[in-house]
Amino acid sequence: MAMASTYLAEDINQCFLGECKMLTNYIQAAMRLATYEILSDDGSFYGEIPGFQGVWANASTQDACRDELQSALEDWIMVRKASHLPLPIVDGIELAIKVAV
Repeated sequence: MAMASTYLAEDINQCFLGECKMLTNYIQAAMRLATYEILSDDGSFYGEIPGFQGVWANASTQDACRDELQSALEDWIMVRKASHLPLPIVDGIELAIKVAV
């Protein structure tokens, strides 16, 4: 089993300020897991990321679907972070939430 790199909430906040690449690496790793399909009813693209419940997108082109999916993933990460919910480990990257005591 690979050892995960752990990053704490302070690191995540810094990443949103553009001070590190850890969050970018996490998002890129998650996006590599994305699957896409063309919907038969309207020919649009549907994308989702296995292991990231509720993260999906639908758009008229695959590029637009990928962009929407990444945006949905970013929002999902922020909601889970704000709710102190765990995030899946992706490609050995773990975004851990440190609760102040």
